[in-house]
Amino acid sequence: MRRSVAGVFLSITLASATLIAALPNHAFAQMAPAVTTAPVEPPNVQTASGPDLETVVISGRYPGPGLWKIRKGDHVLWILGSQSPLPKRMDWDSANVERIIAGSQEVLMPPAVEMDADVGFFRGLTLLPSLFNALKNPDGKTLGEVLPAAQYARWQVLKQRYIGSNRGIEERRPIFAAVELYEKAIAHSGMTDKDLASDVVSRTAKKHRIHVTTPKVTIRIKEPKSALKAFANETINDQECFSKTLDRIESDLGTMILRANAWAEGDIETLRALPYSNQFDACFAAFSSSAVARKEGMLDVEKRLTSLWFDAAEAALAKNASSFAVLPVKELLQAGGYFEAMTAKGYVIEEP
Repeated sequence: MRRSVAGVFLSITLASATLIAALPNHAFAQMAPAVTTAPVEPPNVQTASGPDLETVVISGRYPGPGLWKIRKGDHVLWILGSQSPLPKRMDWDSANVERIIAGSQEVLMPPAVEMDADVGFFRGLTLLPSLFNALKNPDGKTLGEVLPAAQYARWQVLKQRYIGSNRGIEERRPIFAAVELYEKAIAHSGMTDKDLASDVVSRTAKKHRIHVTTPKVTIRIKEPKSALKAFANETINDQECFSKTLDRIESDLGTMILRANAWAEGDIETLRALPYSNQFDACFAAFSSSAVARKEGMLDVEKRLTSLWFDAAEAALAKNASSFAVLPVKELLQAGGYFEAMTAKGYVIEEP
């Protein structure tokens, strides 16, 4: 099961790493022409509901952002900056991106984590009880018992607004309750966490039979049942993850909508100017500090993924006249990010 680097902090929680990896996947479900912007249909807007939230989520056909270029002599690596979440009802005009991919020799997908638990379908079914136990707080405690009173009161308000009367979630660990609350809030606000950019890039590469490279770290879990049982009995410090998730839902939904709209409209300056905060650092730190995560080799995952991506990008630039890559737009805009490192190595960066 692969996860893009944009979702590393959310995906490499036990629910989507050790837990879901313990089950079979099918049980879950030459140089390109210059970029031009095609006319788009008139946009519509949808008001996003929420506390004191007047920001609107756009809908309709939009061009998305322009492409960055990394040059080495007459070789170029085109880069599309992806964004999550995005407006749910947006129709991305991806014709330019598809044309450039068709004229490239290689597509570089976002760095990914591949989980390998080496279990078949029927053995996977036998792990379900251990899976559900690992999702819960040790000793059968509820969120009301493990969270500070003030934090639990905030949870109750947001849970009622975005999830409703789900009693079962009260038994979950804070980290897993936070993940579900975040996903529900995003959907409720007219947005989607679907990786639209990567989906289009992957599909276009397959259509034109372009070689696809995915830098990946493979984590092999030899004894998934033992890992699940060990985690079920382990207490982790996930309250900061939970608290920051509440903070983001309470105060950052409007900014997330603005970022989503700016991506759709190709407004790089707005994307650069808007603050970007996320709770995933704290959530991943909570999980990676667990004994199970350390034992299964899940340390320094982001660092390893970044190193693999640079190796793949330099190899693509060396051998291909044109290559195409997709990376989270926040990684392209932040100080000390991918482009700063490539510039330090002597590559020429051209912004959209």
